[in-house]
Amino acid sequence: MKKNIAVFSSGRGGNFENICDYFQNDNSVFVALHVTNKLDSISKKIADKRKVKNLYATKTELEKISFCKVLQENNIHFIVLAGFLLKLPSHLVYSYDKRIINLHPSLLPKFGGKGMYGDNVHLKVLSSGEKKTGITIHYVNEEYDSGDIIFQKEIELSDVETLGTLREKIREVEYYYFPRIIKNLL
Repeated sequence: MKKNIAVFSSGRGGNFENICDYFQNDNSVFVALHVTNKLDSISKKIADKRKVKNLYATKTELEKISFCKVLQENNIHFIVLAGFLLKLPSHLVYSYDKRIINLHPSLLPKFGGKGMYGDNVHLKVLSSGEKKTGITIHYVNEEYDSGDIIFQKEIELSDVETLGTLREKIREVEYYYFPRIIKNLL
C-alpha cells in the first residue's frame, strides 16, 4: 500500500523537487501534498507544474486543529520538512509523533535553532573555523532542531571554502541522502 507524504517547503523547492523525482515511479511512497507558507515560493510553482496538491498554511492556519483534519483527509502518513521556516504547533507534532522529519544543513547540535536555516547556517559554519560540517535529518519535536537525530552525513571543508562552494556541497549530500532516508523510514 502506498504511503502518502506531505512535503512542507517555504522556499526555492530544490529538496521538494528532488523528493518528487525520487518517488515519481515508486510503488510505496506518494508525494500527495505540498504545504507552503509563501504563495510566491518557487516550491509552490514546482508543485503546480507537477500537479501535486498545494496547501497554503500561515502560522495561524497551522495552529488550528482543523489543519490536522485536512492532513487526515488527504491520508497523510508522514510529513517531511524541506526548507519550511515556520515552527510546527504542539498539537501537530503530537498528532504525527515520530512521523515528522526535518533536514538541517549542519551537524546538529551545532548551528541549529531559531533563525538557523540555509545561508544563515552556512555563514556561521564558515566563520566558525570548523573543518567539517554536513547535514542532519532528525525527528521534529516542539523545539527548533532538537529532535532525535536519525542520520548525519559529514563533509570536509576546504581552506578556500566559500558560501557558494559550501552551498553546493551541502545540496549534493542533501539530494542524495534525504529521499533515501525517507524511503528507509517508511
